[in-house]
Amino acid sequence: MNPRTYHITTFGCQMNVYDTEMMEGIMQAKGWARAGAENEADVILYNTCVVRDHAESRAVARLGQLAKLKRDHPERIIGVTGCLAQKDAEKLYEKLPHVDMLLGTRAIPRLGSLLDRVIATGERQTCVEILDESFPTDIVPVRQRPLKALINIILGCNKNCSYCIVPQTRGREVSRSVQEIVAEARHLAEHGWREITLVGQNVNAYKRVGGGSRNASEHVDFGGLLREVDAALQGVRIRYITSHPRDCNASHISAVADCENVCENFHLPVQSGNDHVLKRMYRGYTRSRYLRLVDQIRNDVPHATLSTDLIVGFPGETDEEFRETMSLVEEVRFDSAYMYMYSPRPGTTAADEFSSDEIPLELKKERLAELIARQEAIGTEINRAAEGSTQSVLIEDLAPRTPGDLLARTRGDKMVIVPGPKEWIGSLKEVRIERSNAHTLFGKILGEGIDPEPSLPKTEDMAATP
Repeated sequence: MNPRTYHITTFGCQMNVYDTEMMEGIMQAKGWARAGAENEADVILYNTCVVRDHAESRAVARLGQLAKLKRDHPERIIGVTGCLAQKDAEKLYEKLPHVDMLLGTRAIPRLGSLLDRVIATGERQTCVEILDESFPTDIVPVRQRPLKALINIILGCNKNCSYCIVPQTRGREVSRSVQEIVAEARHLAEHGWREITLVGQNVNAYKRVGGGSRNASEHVDFGGLLREVDAALQGVRIRYITSHPRDCNASHISAVADCENVCENFHLPVQSGNDHVLKRMYRGYTRSRYLRLVDQIRNDVPHATLSTDLIVGFPGETDEEFRETMSLVEEVRFDSAYMYMYSPRPGTTAADEFSSDEIPLELKKERLAELIARQEAIGTEINRAAEGSTQSVLIEDLAPRTPGDLLARTRGDKMVIVPGPKEWIGSLKEVRIERSNAHTLFGKILGEGIDPEPSLPKTEDMAATP
């Protein structure tokens, strides 16, 4: 008898990707197999994001298209998980009556039991409680990519930025134990993964009492966790995302400077360069505080790259305030940036209290276009300065657009395209950069490389990591 099948579509951030890996682990522990296509699956799950209106609208539109499939095949089960299920709960059943199951962001461990009840009763099932349950010990995530794996270190967010829905959909912060994180990292390294990314809504808010290698009763902050993971691994790159400027401190920065395996890239979302806008955003820092952090990073980690997030058109943003964001970009000179127009999220302070100050859409578009153009120019200039340098890269995959080339990445998280055989995938190489554009470096491998005989994770190992 063929096993039942599932298909999961993932929207949103790295946390959603990690949650999908855990859901796949639950499904495979139940003996279900991944379907090759959505319309072939017995269970269809959409793991959703609502941080921006565009992501939410895409998910709802795609779910709406499943109504015909449900009419034609009423035995199929359709579930919504993640932030959309958490935010809208029962309202989704009115909008999408063909949905059978809703599972919130902190209820992923209940997926198996809810699915069993849907199958047994034919009735809708919902769990959107903010739970602190751990996954059963026999559940292991099904990693989405070879070479690069995610490890969740902290759930939730306590920051309550005025524009952000995440604290409502993800709950309060809860940090995993150091021992669990280190054990998971070791297992991944032993099974061939070459890069590990520590993920959370706000990773550098991590704090845990107990579990450090030096003293079981000590307080371990994010910098301490980086040191613990670094000490446990050899030859495996360590990254993390996303950090908050309020929690970036000397412990965090010095750990990046000192740890051999931690990559020298700081992603610090600044959002705005104006103090009045930052205050209305409830970001908890000023422009000068942010610039002091940048100075400390560049003093202590001279070769670090710096990336950020920026929002234009926040309610009430004046042209002068926007100009301060532009001047911050000029002063800091970010290597790269994610840039967005403000998108009101119902239920947030900004949407509820600042709606009368909404900026006209056309003005937001103009400001965003100007910001993108300037950041692209800065990125081009920074990458051009790297031409002629030698960079250590991890060869990740075949280049998607140029046959015969490979896709690699520097420790500073810059993409590099190099010619070479597919057998080099998974190896660390030294590359001389020959040319560049705003987003990509192009180079050639020097010599024999650092690790000429990499071993990719075996297929059976990819589903057997904690």
